[in-house]
Amino acid sequence: MFRRIVICLPLTVFLLIVSFAEAQQTGKIPRIGYLDNSTASGIAVLLEAFRQELNKLGWIEGKNITIEYRFAEQKLERLPELAAELVRLKVDLIVVSGGPTPLVAKKATTTLPIVMINSPDPMAAGLVTSLARPGGNVTGLSGLVPELTSKRLEILKDAIPRLSRVGLLRSMPGGALGSDPELQLKELRPAALALKIKLEEIKTQPDAKGLESAFQTAKQKQVGAIMTATGRRFFAERKRIVELAVKYRLPAIYPEKGYVDEGGLMSYGADYDDLYRRAAFYVDKILKGAKPADLPVQQATKFEFVINLKAAKQIGLTIPPDVLARANRVIK
Repeated sequence: MFRRIVICLPLTVFLLIVSFAEAQQTGKIPRIGYLDNSTASGIAVLLEAFRQELNKLGWIEGKNITIEYRFAEQKLERLPELAAELVRLKVDLIVVSGGPTPLVAKKATTTLPIVMINSPDPMAAGLVTSLARPGGNVTGLSGLVPELTSKRLEILKDAIPRLSRVGLLRSMPGGALGSDPELQLKELRPAALALKIKLEEIKTQPDAKGLESAFQTAKQKQVGAIMTATGRRFFAERKRIVELAVKYRLPAIYPEKGYVDEGGLMSYGADYDDLYRRAAFYVDKILKGAKPADLPVQQATKFEFVINLKAAKQIGLTIPPDVLARANRVIK
């Protein structure tokens, strides 16, 4: 009996060591990649909403999850290499903001799960087979961007009844990265015609020099108000854009409340805080074993119309009472 115990003891120790090693391996801290075409400071408020929701789901950065952040700093040509870098790091999944980032990430990997936070039309972009059954390695959220862009133009017309000319700030064409907002313009151009508004499309780089020049052009074209195309690059420069709108005394409507938080006049669009929070649920499900192909793409469900009367007073604009009554929030 003693001899049998002596023989079995080393084998038992060996099996315990192997089991312990396997437990350590399966218990490794998951690593998320985050890819954005803008800047860390410009997107910080939305990323905080994402992290807070992860915390509620039990994922705490630095404890049981790590996040590898990659920002293109407004240089779209950097995105492919940043995406490739995340793939080389063998992250467990990649979260992408919007604009060209989902397509860039998909070109970088067909196997790693990709969660998109805001894609205007993921089916048209070739990211998913259908919203109900994405069918590949990409899933996430759609922000209904084209429809909302047209709605913003309608609100501008209601707020300024005599409005006849609107300047649209849009990014320079981005070639293969698809940064040009043609999808938004497909809805906006016919909407402008129906409202009898002349739409002045002003292409610009979203930096200090480019934006100053864009506003000068808007004044030269005698526009009565401005809009910005939806995108992380403009959002990252929202403070500068708002300041220029005040400087040139131009009424403006923006796609996100973050602009109004910086002193902008009006915003109408999807609740981006909500989109970033909902992206955390996709991350949670994928880390627990779900496949992107089986997770339906969800569309934006929360929308906000915010008016800043302080900004209106700065440029001498009176907002009609019926427009004020439609707002979710009025800043006095």
